[in-house]
Amino acid sequence: MRARFAKININLKVLDLNQDDFFYLTLTRQIDQVELKMTNKSTPVILIGSSFGGLTSTFLAERNLNIKGIILLAPAFKFLFHWEQSLGKENWQKWQQRGNYWIDHYGSRSYSLLSYDFLIDLMKYEEKRLERVLPTLILHGLNDLVIPIQASREFAAKRPWIKLIELDSDHTLGNVMATVGQEISQFLQQNFNCINH
Repeated sequence: MRARFAKININLKVLDLNQDDFFYLTLTRQIDQVELKMTNKSTPVILIGSSFGGLTSTFLAERNLNIKGIILLAPAFKFLFHWEQSLGKENWQKWQQRGNYWIDHYGSRSYSLLSYDFLIDLMKYEEKRLERVLPTLILHGLNDLVIPIQASREFAAKRPWIKLIELDSDHTLGNVMATVGQEISQFLQQNFNCINH
């Protein structure tokens, strides 16, 4: 993605939202981290977020009017619900009792400990309160087993300003990156006129 944007003279900043400290990860921390990187308050920002980063982008865009559009790749809508289903009630209770749990970290492809504070923090955020109207593109794989596409369908159905594109892919969208790049370029050109080809 960075290389593709560089060819059209757009500076794509890629953030590590784990901050080298996955154990204390929370949605609030990620939102604050991204907002801190938006140093020039007069420059319009378009956020691109994947999975939990997509959820982060959506909640940040709700409160930060400097963000003029969001592009979401397999966003983690209904995250708590999907995790509860995936972990099961017994493992959920173990996590609460121990205060931490070994999580299959999708990005690093390894297991990492995560504090129960992650869930406590996440419970404060309600997706039904996400009502800001701004250009939004969602790209989601039909075969996504991590965050089923139905979550994006339901989110977009209640928000007519969102464009949802369903792709024959999984959570990584790895086999359709050329299409993802084309759809993002078209979205930016149509809504922000920042790509002239």
